[in-house]
Amino acid sequence: MIWLILSITTSSLLYVIFKYFEVFKVHTLHAIILNYIVACVTGFIAHGSVPEVEQIISADWLFYALFLGALFIFMFNIMALTSQKNGLSVAAVAGKMSLVIPVMAGFWLYEESIGWIKIAGILLALSSVYLTSVKSRDRLKFNTSLLVLPIILFIGSGVIDTTLKYVEKTHVLPGEEPLFSAMCFATAFVLGILILIYEATQKRFLTIKSLIAGIVLGIPNYYSIYFIIKTLKNGMESSVVYPINHVGTVLFTSLLGILLFKEKLIPKNYIGIVVAVAAILMIAF
Repeated sequence: MIWLILSITTSSLLYVIFKYFEVFKVHTLHAIILNYIVACVTGFIAHGSVPEVEQIISADWLFYALFLGALFIFMFNIMALTSQKNGLSVAAVAGKMSLVIPVMAGFWLYEESIGWIKIAGILLALSSVYLTSVKSRDRLKFNTSLLVLPIILFIGSGVIDTTLKYVEKTHVLPGEEPLFSAMCFATAFVLGILILIYEATQKRFLTIKSLIAGIVLGIPNYYSIYFIIKTLKNGMESSVVYPINHVGTVLFTSLLGILLFKEKLIPKNYIGIVVAVAAILMIAF
C-alpha cells in the first residue's frame, strides 16, 4: 500500500507544479519536453548505472517502452488540445474516467476478483471523478464538433494504464522497473526534440526558466510511473490500484489546491469528495 500512496502523492505533485507554471509564466510545452530527459536520468540514477546498449536492445520490454514513450508525448498534446478546445473539466474527466479500461482488462485478462461491493465502488469512483473535477455550477459541456478529442484522451489514457499492467506482469523483471521507466521517458524526449526543432523555427527558444521547470517536473514525473509499477509488481490487482490511484490523486490534488492556492469548491465538489472516500473504502476493503 505504501507504493500506492507514494504514487498518489507524486501524481498530485505534478498538478501542483503545473499550477505553478501558470504562476511563474513558464513555457509549459518546453518544460514538459525537458522533463522527459530529467525523468530518464533519474531512472538511470535509481537503476544504479547507465545501462549498456546491448542490455536495452535485448530487453523483452523494449518495444513497449518505445510504444509508451511515443504515447506519453502524443497524449500530452491531446490533453492540451482538449483543455483548450473543450475545457479543463472535460479534459480532467476524460483522463481520469479512463480507469474503467484497465479495470475491465484486469477482470478479463487476469481473472481478478470481482464482487458487487467492488463494482459499486468502481461506479462510485467514476462518479466522484466527475463531481470533483467540475468547477462550474453548470453542467459539463462538450464542444460536439470536437468530441473526438476527449474520446481519444479517454482511450489513450486507458491504453497507457493497461499497457503498464501488461508489461509489468509479463516482461519487466524484478529490479528492472527503474530502467524500463527511464526508457519510456527517453523515447518521449527523443520525439520531443522534433517539437523543439519546430518551436525554434517559430522563434520560440528554450530559456533557463524552462530548464529549471523541467528539472522540477521531471523527478516526480519519473516516480509517479515508477511507484505505480512497483504497486502492481507487489501483487495488488489493477482493478483495485487504478480506481484508488485516480480517485486518490483527484482528492489529494483538490486538498492541495485549497491549501496552496485558496481554490474554492462548489457543492458538487464536496459531494464528490465524500463519494470518493466511500469508493476507496469499498474497493480497498
